[in-house]
Amino acid sequence: MTDPGLAMTAEPGKAAPAGGASDLFDKFQPMIDIRENLLSTGVTDPFSLVMERVESPTVAICNGKRTILLGTYNYMGQTFDPDVLAAGKQALDEFGSGTTGSRVLNGTYQGHRECEEALKRFYGMDHAMVFSTGYQANLGIISTMAGKDDYVILDIDSHASIYDGCALGNAQIVAFRHNDVEALEKRLKRLPAEAGKLVVLEGVYSMLGDVAPLKEMVAISKAHGAMVLVDEAHSMGFIGPNGRGVAEEQGVLDDVDFVIGTFSKSVGTVGGFCVSNHPKFEILRLVCRPYVFTASLPPSVVATAAVSIDKLRDAKDKRDHLWANSRRLHGGLKELGFTLGTETPQSAIIAVIMPDLEKGAAMWEALLQEGLYVNLARPPATPAGMTLLRCSLCALHSEQQVGEILGMFEAAGKRVGVI
Repeated sequence: MTDPGLAMTAEPGKAAPAGGASDLFDKFQPMIDIRENLLSTGVTDPFSLVMERVESPTVAICNGKRTILLGTYNYMGQTFDPDVLAAGKQALDEFGSGTTGSRVLNGTYQGHRECEEALKRFYGMDHAMVFSTGYQANLGIISTMAGKDDYVILDIDSHASIYDGCALGNAQIVAFRHNDVEALEKRLKRLPAEAGKLVVLEGVYSMLGDVAPLKEMVAISKAHGAMVLVDEAHSMGFIGPNGRGVAEEQGVLDDVDFVIGTFSKSVGTVGGFCVSNHPKFEILRLVCRPYVFTASLPPSVVATAAVSIDKLRDAKDKRDHLWANSRRLHGGLKELGFTLGTETPQSAIIAVIMPDLEKGAAMWEALLQEGLYVNLARPPATPAGMTLLRCSLCALHSEQQVGEILGMFEAAGKRVGVI
């Protein structure tokens, strides 16, 4: 933090904090310095890209240039599906632009119930609850289910929304080493047998794109009297025989108490949800604060989501093509000499590990100049302080586009000196 004495001296034309107090922005100074040092090299800001026009799930115009999109999480390419768009336009005409209320007051329209019915059909579960974002789904369910005398046992690489759910509920956080079955079991053994316990796992972890060993972890959790929540945000739609995620793929979906997901990945819009078979689940609509005190999703959004979810049930051909894309891109990048986040392709996410932030930013910009958009991911969001170029494939990427992508990585990698 800045020395309090220095904080008292204001820049010309700017007021100093009152009473000699430190500026509340001081705690962000390390991040400010990193950003300024990075931009001082002349690199384009990788966190403020503007897409001037989006032509399809796989192509946009960025900086006036046709750009292949490889960093959008649009796994199943539903954003331009004609049936999905038609449903949204009809709902906009019939129900207006928004609800102006929460779900428990005036914010539940017919479309919200239809969307929840689509989720129940998709997962084959008794209950479904739609939130305004995927972040709020984790925030709401975790904070409501696990209070200050309860324990949340989670993978140390869990998403920020999971950690924030723990903080909002004031639960006791017990973290274990990433994807380590033995570490999870050791943590559970140390907890009081009578305590309330919620084990929170993710099907696919979004930074490296690796899959959790849910079969073993769910069994261990149940043996120690814990409820289990699995976040399938990055696996819904394409992993599992019916696209229900890693829990389905590994045969433990019926043993999971809560499945959390989002509409902003494979579904192709915005929103979040929780599905469950627990007989008391519906009481959450009255006690879950991020659900009760948030305006509900616009009618056009839930209408598009409902149609999209139903179409995902019959999307085997798209799932097969997406897996083919993943195997080809992973193998091609590895052959070019890039270091990847997983030894084999495990999902639609392929993480390319960079030596440091400066090289990562330079590589990101070189790819953009080639006509390819990926995500630059940096600490503290990434595990082990890594800088990553995170690629998320789409079921609508053609074989030709995957070939173009590999050529762009080769050209950019050689120019920057990464390969």
